[in-house]
Amino acid sequence: MGRCLPCLALALATVVSPACHDEGVVQVHSLKFTGVKGIDESALKSALATHVNSTLPWGPKAYFDRSRFDADLKRIETFYVDRGYPAARVIGFDVRLNDKQNAVDITLNIAEGEPVRVAAVNFVGFEVIPPDAFELLQKRIRLEVGQPRDRQVVVSAHEAALNALRDHGYPYSSITVKEDVGKDGRSATLTFEAVPGQRSYFGPVEVVGNQRVSDSVIRRGLAYKEGDLYNRRLVRETQRRLYATRLFQFVTVSPVPSAVKREERADAGSPRELFGDAAGSEGPGTPVGDGAGEQGPAGGAASNEPIQVPTGITVAEGKPQRVTLGAGYGTEEKGRADVKYLRLNFLGGGRTAEAHARWSSLDRGVRLNFTQPYFPASHHTLGLLGQQWYTFTPAFRSEVRGAKATLTHRSGPRTYWSISMTSERDISEVTPEVLTNPRLRNGLIALGLDPVTGQQNGTLNAIGADLQFSTANNPLNASRGYQLTLRGERAGGFLPGTFNYWSFSVEGRHYQPFSSRLVWANRAQVGNLEPSNGNPLNVPFGKRLFLGGSTSNRGWGIYEVGPLINGLPVGGRSLAAFTSELRTLLYGKLGGVLFLDGGNVWADSFAINLGDLRYSVGTGLRYQTPVGPVRFDFGYQLNPEPGLLVNGLPQQRRWRMHFSVGQAF
Repeated sequence: MGRCLPCLALALATVVSPACHDEGVVQVHSLKFTGVKGIDESALKSALATHVNSTLPWGPKAYFDRSRFDADLKRIETFYVDRGYPAARVIGFDVRLNDKQNAVDITLNIAEGEPVRVAAVNFVGFEVIPPDAFELLQKRIRLEVGQPRDRQVVVSAHEAALNALRDHGYPYSSITVKEDVGKDGRSATLTFEAVPGQRSYFGPVEVVGNQRVSDSVIRRGLAYKEGDLYNRRLVRETQRRLYATRLFQFVTVSPVPSAVKREERADAGSPRELFGDAAGSEGPGTPVGDGAGEQGPAGGAASNEPIQVPTGITVAEGKPQRVTLGAGYGTEEKGRADVKYLRLNFLGGGRTAEAHARWSSLDRGVRLNFTQPYFPASHHTLGLLGQQWYTFTPAFRSEVRGAKATLTHRSGPRTYWSISMTSERDISEVTPEVLTNPRLRNGLIALGLDPVTGQQNGTLNAIGADLQFSTANNPLNASRGYQLTLRGERAGGFLPGTFNYWSFSVEGRHYQPFSSRLVWANRAQVGNLEPSNGNPLNVPFGKRLFLGGSTSNRGWGIYEVGPLINGLPVGGRSLAAFTSELRTLLYGKLGGVLFLDGGNVWADSFAINLGDLRYSVGTGLRYQTPVGPVRFDFGYQLNPEPGLLVNGLPQQRRWRMHFSVGQAF
């Protein structure tokens, strides 16, 4: 390759130079590869400095630069070496200027050669961790016999093995990775040799950096106590808990400097040193890492006595008072304005108070929230909500005045459960157009409408329970993992009040990545409302179920899928829905989706009929922002709903457009 590069560079200069006297003149129209079979082509492109013009007229332009391209020829070789292809070479390229000589199409021809494949993976020195933990470690490591020896996978395996030791009482452990290349040069046996060091326990805790927040508030966030076996996950959980209080803009939990120093020496064998500068550059059996480790805590040769690991918590407090003003626009809510006032460490003890006012065409009102953490014990939070909130549907307006108390238990980032008590006044009032229409009015009277006032008015007292388990990697824009949510509510019964019903809902989500740029996302929902004695008067209008809109069946507008009374959606008591999306990254922060939505709402309880689903298909665009993706969706109805009225008229079109912030799910 060293002798070929000057020739290739000279050829490229000869082809491009006549058309490019100054940098930034010739744009890169396309960049293609031939011969790429063993690796992800999109990953190879992302590793190069030479990029391609955006396909969008307003997107960024990419200009050809000979020096960057010359460097890319070497990057390709290094990229392949890291992924187990030491013989890979760029054997040629084709550079073609367009007729205007202002854009170039580049094709790189690559000969991958034979990879170095993993012959075996061995672990030495891991007897100190429990057998089930060692078995889990082996499952998590993605080094598979027969696959190319990928340097990045070995780096991940090194980190996973090191963390397994640190999660079981060995913070000063070190791991050396050896690669034994076979005689044919095409196979390698990888050996992970661990030097656990001494078994360690948590020692004293020191808190620094706090001014207004007391030490006791910080210490109650500890996931461990002095004398517990050292566990890296408990350190990370402590840091997560402290961030979750929103009291701090910076939190770090780590061993005190003396312990850190020993740990850094013990882990001097950085995974970046694995296999030297290029795969196979070191001889067979050459140890990579820090060797046998140090004596004492790091090496474990000086003493087998357990040691204590003192930890330090360093915090930087955030502003105790925050005011947030927000405005936006969506196709469903139209204009939107929000004002929030947040008071942190309210009355001390880490308490939080918040006031939120909102106005939009879909909902508006005021909500007051109070949060008492660590009530009645750790992992628990008490939340109090008071509100006056209005919601608008095509047939009626609902008003809720009341309060809700919720006790939440969250022992980790994946699982939480909560129980709640609600006491409120629910007032629903039909629109004047509905009230004066006898056909609509009569149907709504059967659901509980007062024929004189045009209202449904009553008290609601209910107990609710929620459970959620999630492995999704990002709450704003998940790309892997799954989430299961269950909710139940019982109104009335032994509780006094006008309304008497019970309800439940189940929702599952799954995110399956196929590559760094492609994710298959799926969601399924089932819900049911059951009034006592089968009497629809026992269910308030505001609790009825609806589908349609930017987060469910996108071929329809919000609230448009479900039972109709003379063409007007009035909601129902049972629901089933699903959504399936292919999400891909197009360029930079811009992504696209293809989706299939299905679902319906039925008037009666337990009336789900999967043969009666409404379907829509569509496509959309996503642009990533710090608060989640800004999205535009276009949905088309495959089987329209007969008789649906939109704005008082028969539906004129089978498609809907939606503009909003955040993924559909």
